[in-house]
Amino acid sequence: MDDFLDYYQYIKAFHIIFIITWFAGLFYIPRLFVYQIEAYHKPAPDKDILGAQLKIMAKRLWHIITWPSAILATFFGILLFVLNPSLLHQPWMHVKLTFVVLLILYHLKTHQYFKQLQNGVVKKTSSFMRIWNEGATFILFAVIFLVILKSAINWVFGVVGIFVLGLLIMLGFKLYKNIREKNPEA
Repeated sequence: MDDFLDYYQYIKAFHIIFIITWFAGLFYIPRLFVYQIEAYHKPAPDKDILGAQLKIMAKRLWHIITWPSAILATFFGILLFVLNPSLLHQPWMHVKLTFVVLLILYHLKTHQYFKQLQNGVVKKTSSFMRIWNEGATFILFAVIFLVILKSAINWVFGVVGIFVLGLLIMLGFKLYKNIREKNPEA
């Protein structure tokens, strides 16, 4: 039994490590998108120099860190279910898996934005990408509350707290945008 527990804990550690690196990529890639979009609207040669460098940075982040981390986090998560199928019978886990599906959808949509920008197609504004950047944050908060609190009442409060956090972030974003419009140097 001790060998199984040790083995299980190592797999759990790898799962958490790759979740962290996956989120690191998801937190940073939209920020690179913001810079790419802003560089796209600059005059030459800034547009060309910045655009090329930001594409390289985004490509390396996306293909070397974010995608492999997503795949490995998913692999180790599935392996945890195989080794401990009782997890699938816990109600909080069903909600967590719903957020995991949302995270995967967020990742896939972010991949679409990545491909567009790599091809020089700018369909979104830098303001949109600043807001998009918060999507992974909301999912992370929800999952952490669910994993730590586990009881239905507590995670409901946690999820409500996430939406309040989202509202505060949106208000902060609007305030920051107003300040930037009044003072472009800010």
